[in-house]
Amino acid sequence: MDTKTYESRGGAGRSRAAAHDTDVLIVGAGPVGLALALDLAYRGVDFTLVEAGDGSVTDPRVTTVGPRAMEMFRRWGVADALRDAGWPADHSLDVAWVTAVGGHELHRLSFGTTATRPPLAVTPEPEAICPQHWMAPLLLDRVGRHPEGPVRLRCRLLGFTTPPGGVTATVACDDGTRATVRARYLVGCDGAASPVRKACGIASSELHETRVLRNILFRAPGLPALLGPDAPLVHFLTSPDGLRYPLRAIDGRGLYRLTAPPGPSDPLGVVRRAVPLDTPLEIASHGLWHLAHRVAERFRSGRVFLAGDAAHTLSPSGGFGMSTGVCDAADLGWKLAATLAGWAGPGLLDAYETERRPVAVAGVEEANVNLRRTRERRISPALLDDNPVGERARAALGRELAASDVRREFDRPEMHFGYRYASPVIAADADASDDVCPPGARAPHVWLDGRRRSTLDLYGPGFVLLCLEGGAVGGCPSGHSTALDATARAFAARGIPLRVARQAGLEAARAYGRPFVLVRPDGHVAWRGTAPPADPGALADLVRGAGT
Repeated sequence: MDTKTYESRGGAGRSRAAAHDTDVLIVGAGPVGLALALDLAYRGVDFTLVEAGDGSVTDPRVTTVGPRAMEMFRRWGVADALRDAGWPADHSLDVAWVTAVGGHELHRLSFGTTATRPPLAVTPEPEAICPQHWMAPLLLDRVGRHPEGPVRLRCRLLGFTTPPGGVTATVACDDGTRATVRARYLVGCDGAASPVRKACGIASSELHETRVLRNILFRAPGLPALLGPDAPLVHFLTSPDGLRYPLRAIDGRGLYRLTAPPGPSDPLGVVRRAVPLDTPLEIASHGLWHLAHRVAERFRSGRVFLAGDAAHTLSPSGGFGMSTGVCDAADLGWKLAATLAGWAGPGLLDAYETERRPVAVAGVEEANVNLRRTRERRISPALLDDNPVGERARAALGRELAASDVRREFDRPEMHFGYRYASPVIAADADASDDVCPPGARAPHVWLDGRRRSTLDLYGPGFVLLCLEGGAVGGCPSGHSTALDATARAFAARGIPLRVARQAGLEAARAYGRPFVLVRPDGHVAWRGTAPPADPGALADLVRGAGT
């Protein structure tokens, strides 16, 4: 086997120290690894990404991209491509609880279609249906495959060491080559089994009992026409014969995934129980998987970081898993870029775990609430009976579903937008009772320029100090120019990218709650005030991780 050291062709515009081949080595080209790659490329950071597979996805476990993740993809310039990847605009997004596909419908949540649903006030980017077998090649094309790009497919990490000042990794590729990659940092985005996490000796605590389920991917090309325009996105099976998990349309054109309990039954027989209609069915793939609720005890070991499923695994009940991982990437990416650029303090990278781990734990707990609601639902054996007893049983369960909180599994914006970071790089707020855009929260979306831009489009490359005119307490009059200039000088003296943005309009002033708001590169509020910072140097040190 040949041995060589290769160099990355990642983000442009940065010079590298001769002792390193790349600044960041990413392990794993799933959605989270590719999201981190997009963020690093956006920030001009040099990186290499290695992936043991060939980039293709035969079992698309991820199908929906959550709205906060879509906001990140908007920043990286791929949101439109994900939205337009192929999901039919006229396909219903409804969720229906049924005894079987084509059987009795018990309850329905109506969400319209991607063409007819009303715009959301909270975000410019509603969730998108983009199954992973569409998403993976799209993101890979944007990041770039070797030799033109930094992604090396069919190359697996064999191991790594952490000498002073960096990480030295050994990578073996299917073409028979073995490469030594010297990087400043390594990020494990290598899934729930994460060899990177295990090599670091980081435990992954089980917060709830792990369960074994079966996924069956199948084709039913005649089913969409048979079901008609009211066919939901999700048939939530609710049957006394043991099927009580979702059957989901994957591409809107006849590809479906059924989640079922494990068992000896042949997969086609299980699907026939779920779809007892006269239509051709073909099994595409099937297999067991472990529904785990785990969060790593640490997200960092020196120069090695964990993100996505390597750091946390959530039940799919609620759809928070991939979004949580993409937001890991958005949080870590700017912190790595700041450190490599030389303006971060020693505490900035430590804040990654401080900020993201509580979000992961909250996601695990919320997803488990949804899973328990499904598992603990009492289902009458009479539910399938075509007689008055069956009618009463179905009506009773329908009322129970309508009265329960089942909507929160499919419409939970606070899980995507409502979390708030508490860390040493977020300024403490004197008025903790005021929850309008507090420090640590996501900076709100407000349309600007007649809905041509969002306030979210202001954020990304560096810090933004908003000076809001139009009703916030204190306003942003010209008399503050000297203080704003002092803040800009304090940030510039430390090499921190900062832009002062004056925004007029009552809506933005109300949404942000203060006339002066400092927003980080990841779009979270770092500080707010009724006047410019009294000590801009201290604030600059705090938000870059060099505060006392």
